[in-house]
Amino acid sequence: MSHIMIYEDLKILNRPFEEAFKEKFSQFLEKGWYILGEEVALFEQEFASYHQEQYVVGVANGLDALILSLQCCGFKQGDEVIVPSNTYIATILAIIQCGLVPVLAEPDARTYNIDPVSIRAAITPKTVAIIVVHLYGQCCDMDPIMDITREHGLKLIEDCAQAHGATYKNKLAGTFGDFGAFSFYPTKNLGALGDAGAVICKSAEDYLTLKKLRNYGSEKKYYNSIVGHNSRLDELQAAFLRVKLPHLNEINAHKRKLAAIYTAKLSEAFIKPAVHPDYYHVYHIYNILHPERDRLKKYLAGNGIGSEIHYPVAPADQLALKGHLTRYDYPIAANIHQATLSLPCSFIHTEEDILHVIDVLNAFR
Repeated sequence: MSHIMIYEDLKILNRPFEEAFKEKFSQFLEKGWYILGEEVALFEQEFASYHQEQYVVGVANGLDALILSLQCCGFKQGDEVIVPSNTYIATILAIIQCGLVPVLAEPDARTYNIDPVSIRAAITPKTVAIIVVHLYGQCCDMDPIMDITREHGLKLIEDCAQAHGATYKNKLAGTFGDFGAFSFYPTKNLGALGDAGAVICKSAEDYLTLKKLRNYGSEKKYYNSIVGHNSRLDELQAAFLRVKLPHLNEINAHKRKLAAIYTAKLSEAFIKPAVHPDYYHVYHIYNILHPERDRLKKYLAGNGIGSEIHYPVAPADQLALKGHLTRYDYPIAANIHQATLSLPCSFIHTEEDILHVIDVLNAFR
């Protein structure tokens, strides 16, 4: 195989939807309604219906989905929020930007998701909430986490940026907590053609607050009852997401099929994602761990195969977070960040592509 295998190619990924996108764009131009129009309202309804939930609010991006969810809770400055020590920095930035204190808890070394045992150890009298992150497309271990929130009276926010359509015991990511925060960044399993996000919430009261928060704190034009943001889901992105949402299960099934080939045929020299019948993993990312990750990445590139690192720097080592954390030593997270490598596993890839990657990886010495 002489061609270069790219890790992800959004142009090819979105090609099957191009005609429908063009049609949506024409309708959009024809209507002349660009902000908070019919497409946003319909996407919110359809995304709610997909999750068998009542309330969805479209917002500008995944970070804002987290910030607005936290603000809805009405916490006070200095309150503590528990968050995984190996998440993408956005989850932690949301906490800091709300004037709250991020308290990092270690993940389970096999699933990369926050460990309920670590959560318990991180709780203090100042703890008000837990943000779980369904990393790489696999849900967290939700039963014990729900038990902890009930015992301690904590709010639960789910960061579902990588877990559209993932389930734990047949229940969808984003439907466990008080809030489910989603990103539709273009590379996600359900990706827009720009930034976009949404929040699932449980109560009519939170729903109204979120709608105000995203739109300058206003329910009625020019009347502002709370201090809000400008964080509205773009009308055009909502239209594009409506085209792709009916295909989400098909996209997930394709990625799962590719992941199953990796899991079955990749040598035991690589640590592969944990598989368990309670979890429907949607493989936003198919990651492996290897002690010589950097050499492995170069080796793949030398063989014309693209790979990525999610993520090269652990949150506790980010310059931005100096002075914001209660401690900085997280050995499990550090080990994951040093050894993790993401392999091609996209809607654009074929089974033949994956078998080629496996042949090349299995020959690595």
